[in-house]
Amino acid sequence: MKLAIGSDHAAPEMKQALISHLEGRGVAVVDTGAFPEDEGRFEYPVIGCRVGKLVAGGEVDGGVLVCGTGVGMSLAANKVRGVRACVCSEPFTARLSKEHNNANIIAVGARVVGIEMAKSIVDAWLDAQFMGGRHDRRVDMIMEIDSTGGLQDES
Repeated sequence: MKLAIGSDHAAPEMKQALISHLEGRGVAVVDTGAFPEDEGRFEYPVIGCRVGKLVAGGEVDGGVLVCGTGVGMSLAANKVRGVRACVCSEPFTARLSKEHNNANIIAVGARVVGIEMAKSIVDAWLDAQFMGGRHDRRVDMIMEIDSTGGLQDES
């Protein structure tokens, strides 16, 4: 498995801890930044877009985003066609984001959860499998909105 990971200025320590954790699980990691040489503030939409493009393009199997709340990163990534990014603050939602929504990116907030909780969130997401079945139709609907801007049958 290969994942892209990125953070903004609010979360470099959590990003590094997650990289170490993922590599310890045998996951290959592509670090998209921000990096120390980016000097201070770094705009989260850049990283969300970078990770989103790698995921949507099939260059990696999924992505992990970290910013202050996880919200900005997930919003930016979800603008990339083909991305289903979910911000999660606990493992239950992370697991269901994969099982029910086939989320291909998980986002966490470094100002919301601690490093150990972030590891648990990422682990729950990684260990989950998309359930398919009744969820296929719903994910197909999300992807229809993604590609057309709406749903043919909104009833």
